[in-house]
Amino acid sequence: MSAQTHLFKCLSDNYGVLVHDPATGATAAIDAPEAWAVDAALKETGWTLTDILVTHHHGDHTGGIAELKERHGCKVTAPRDEKQPIPAVDATVAGGDTVKVGGLTAQVIDTPGHTAGHIAYVFPADKIAFVGDTLFSIGCGRVIECTPDVMWASLVKLRELPDDTKIYCGHEYTKANIKFALTIEPDNPALKARAAEADRQIAAGKPTIPVTLGEEKRANPFLRADVPVVATAVKMSGKPAAQVFAEVRERKNRF
Repeated sequence: MSAQTHLFKCLSDNYGVLVHDPATGATAAIDAPEAWAVDAALKETGWTLTDILVTHHHGDHTGGIAELKERHGCKVTAPRDEKQPIPAVDATVAGGDTVKVGGLTAQVIDTPGHTAGHIAYVFPADKIAFVGDTLFSIGCGRVIECTPDVMWASLVKLRELPDDTKIYCGHEYTKANIKFALTIEPDNPALKARAAEADRQIAAGKPTIPVTLGEEKRANPFLRADVPVVATAVKMSGKPAAQVFAEVRERKNRF
């Protein structure tokens, strides 16, 4: 049986996700922004928490870990390069490692940029990826602990996943991201279609994620820094993609 997922809101604009293996009953929380929200999701689904898979050390992704660990005795897996700031860590992983959630297997990808040790968890058999704050729907995370070229390299890694991979990110930023993206590619038909879809989702009170990687590749300017039309839009025709990405990211910072 394939993985089951349950998406829920927490804090002001964070997303939490539970990943469940129906064959074994194992359940992982992807990050733990706040304990009560994870517990509410567990109650709603009837699942039992066995694991927490941490993408990075920021408090809005780790704030509930200690309480959940005490209550459930779950195993906490965290990025190897960010173990120190994260509470109650049992195991650390880095790019190339695998993680088991019951009978489910996740591949770990190093995605530094937002933080220096940020990682993503990809479940290839189920075509789902949990990318934390590296990639958002029509956006990407702020480059805080690394340089733009490092972040660009991480986005390229994620872009190489199959187009039908469902992307789960850490925040609901889609509407604001689309507003900015339209300043870069106002005539992109895929972006305009995504804008209309997001408006419908938000009006219906539904989340705008997951979204497929293929959709993002066609509409997300942060994944398209090596597309000539994007370089032209920011007056950087012929420049290396990492430099184009840096300019797009800086424009978003100021937007």
